[in-house]
Amino acid sequence: MKKRLGCLHAHFSNIDHIEKAFFSYNIELIHFVDPALIYRVSNDQYFGDSEARNKVKEQIEWIAKCNVDAILITCTNYIALLEEEQLRISIPIIKIDEPFFDYLLSIEGPQTILFTNPSTIEGTMNRLKRHASNYQKEIEIDVMVINNTFKLLMEGLIDEYNQEIIKFLKRINCDGNGAISVAQLSMVCASEQCNSSIINPLLPLVSSIVNRLKLEKKIEPSKVNVKV
Repeated sequence: MKKRLGCLHAHFSNIDHIEKAFFSYNIELIHFVDPALIYRVSNDQYFGDSEARNKVKEQIEWIAKCNVDAILITCTNYIALLEEEQLRISIPIIKIDEPFFDYLLSIEGPQTILFTNPSTIEGTMNRLKRHASNYQKEIEIDVMVINNTFKLLMEGLIDEYNQEIIKFLKRINCDGNGAISVAQLSMVCASEQCNSSIINPLLPLVSSIVNRLKLEKKIEPSKVNVKV
């Protein structure tokens, strides 16, 4: 039976990443996009954490009512604001950063993690530290932000956004910073264009969801030999 995955995004550009990643699997993807929450968190000084958390709760509970088998949250800001104990749902919530964190913890030596959205840094890094602590591991990781770039994405200037990331990645690749990763799904396309060795959240996510939801590959239609 085909599984249904509800996907919550902060930007429409993330839809294509998820669709391509699961193209060969027998799964229906239902996308929900709301960039307004991230805009308000980043720009509205009167929009507090409690209001933001309530909005995320409403979104998750709404998606859960759409007959999905699980919910994937692709926005690290949404994940940081989520309070699962306040939710009244029974289906699993899959956070894009948890398989990513597992992958980072398996790497030995120094690492660098990149962001374009400064407002996601604190929540993501706090979650990474807690994740490492839960597994009694230490991680040596530096944080770098590509300044004045995320606004390009929010304005719909995706090509310009990707080019700024690529320029930054090429520069730091020459500096020898050990393993390099990008923290946001919106950075995947640029990182793959620049260097296939750069780690991104999509790499470990697919195998994690395939195992968790027991997804099967699509059956390719067999070729029929027609005699004429």
